[in-house]
Amino acid sequence: MRHTIKAHKLTELILEVFRINGAIINTGNMLIEDLGITSARWQVLGALKNGPITVSEISRQMGLSRQNVQRIANRLIQDGFIETIENPSHRRAKLCSLTLLGEEAIEEITKRQIVWANKISEDVNLENLEITLSELKNFRFELEKQHEEK
Repeated sequence: MRHTIKAHKLTELILEVFRINGAIINTGNMLIEDLGITSARWQVLGALKNGPITVSEISRQMGLSRQNVQRIANRLIQDGFIETIENPSHRRAKLCSLTLLGEEAIEEITKRQIVWANKISEDVNLENLEITLSELKNFRFELEKQHEEK
């Protein structure tokens, strides 16, 4: 059995997404290493930027396992970046919330990310970027739909 031409190109795209994900994580780690925060921690802090949510909600937003997010959240709590607060909607599932230290960290991270994104996007064709983004979103929606059907 062989891939169709489209399936072969899709497989190449998937492999490239894996590579770019690794490069993005490494770049993110370098961008914020002096803050004592990793890209994984950045993801969790970023998910809390708009207000308190549960670990389960963070995991759904980020497409990560709940257990991994819980492990990261526990470390962020220990280091004073987030805290848990009572959840009026659920007795057992506490809400995670940024502390003042967490708010300051995500503000600094955001500043650095803006400078980095502005610089790296200087020579990127906007139309191609929009098409790529649209296609990746469509592909993710298809994967999520497939997952929901099972």
